[in-house]
Amino acid sequence: VAALDKAAEDDDVRAVVLGIDSPGGSVTASDVMYREVRLFCERTGKPVVASLATVAASGGYYLALAADEIVTEPTCITGSIGVIFPTFNVSEAMDRWGIASRAVVSRANKDLASPFEPMEEQHYAILQSMVDEQYDRFRSLVVERRPGLVPERLEEATDGRIMTGSQAIALGLADAPGGIREAFEAAKARAELAGARLGRYHAHGERPRTPY
Repeated sequence: VAALDKAAEDDDVRAVVLGIDSPGGSVTASDVMYREVRLFCERTGKPVVASLATVAASGGYYLALAADEIVTEPTCITGSIGVIFPTFNVSEAMDRWGIASRAVVSRANKDLASPFEPMEEQHYAILQSMVDEQYDRFRSLVVERRPGLVPERLEEATDGRIMTGSQAIALGLADAPGGIREAFEAAKARAELAGARLGRYHAHGERPRTPY
């Protein structure tokens, strides 16, 4: 957000290349970043081109959806469109070792999917409803932001599988192959610039050696 604010206030910044190299993260963090990029675009009118590097999966791809164009390394690992809420249960193993667990709770669902208590399907039904709601939002953004997505392959594209950048382009989840250089050219074209200089925001005290 600090970098976007800096780019918004600098009249010399005519477009943004958003480098993404991430396996994802929480739904909320991904959604917040997505909204911040869209807000930047709407507020400034400056185009944003996402550049997908080694990995841009799940929440990483969620963020890429905020861009006006997605350029991906052909070998990038991307996709993983979906939501996961991992759980585990050790109650049977505890029983075999004579270890008992007893949680004192205010209501029946307070110890939702506790790994120490026998699994209760109603708990997992609650979790599934949350996952379904969050997935529906993710999927709807894919449909909204990727008009070039092949309709007949929507289920395939959004079933949670990972894919290469080349496969993402074929599905319509990304626009073109390439790295930072190609994303820079795409950003110049969208900003209608014949020439420009690529600058990079980086942490204080650190000097990047290359655009990558």
